[in-house]
Amino acid sequence: MSDQHLKSQRKEKRTGKVPSEGGHLVRSKDTTGRTKDSISTVSYLDELAHHDDARMVITMENTFQLGPLKRIPIPAVTEILKDVLTNYLQEEKYEVEWSQKMTKTICEVIRARVKELMIPRYKIVVLVHIGQLTGQSMQISSRCLWDASNDTVASYSFKNSSLFGLATVYAVYFE
Repeated sequence: MSDQHLKSQRKEKRTGKVPSEGGHLVRSKDTTGRTKDSISTVSYLDELAHHDDARMVITMENTFQLGPLKRIPIPAVTEILKDVLTNYLQEEKYEVEWSQKMTKTICEVIRARVKELMIPRYKIVVLVHIGQLTGQSMQISSRCLWDASNDTVASYSFKNSSLFGLATVYAVYFE
């Protein structure tokens, strides 16, 4: 190793700038024409709600199973959506801050209830939209890689005098 490289490593250790695993050390020129070392780092964003519960990572062996043994029951999921939206939104009036918190709460409740169906090897994605009823129209679309024979979707919409709620559950088979 060159003396210059060793000096830069010592400097990085002193300042706390150590390249991350898989990071790359890149030389670039700053505005004064001198070259400087730039270190790429790996970072991630994790919601605060996920710090409270300790999750076990489950690794699955290859089963070479190409399809589900048991499929997601769409009528049962639709009934869950109807029940949750009706119970949470029946008597409510639309407020911006309240709806932001309520969408997250409803998503978590729906996801937990769908997971209780105990259908293995499906990833569950829940989307909830809450909006004010003021005579407007709204179009929602989504795109994803989809296997029509194994993946499925269920949706339910709710309205009262002040607001609307739309919940969608995507069940994607995990091979």
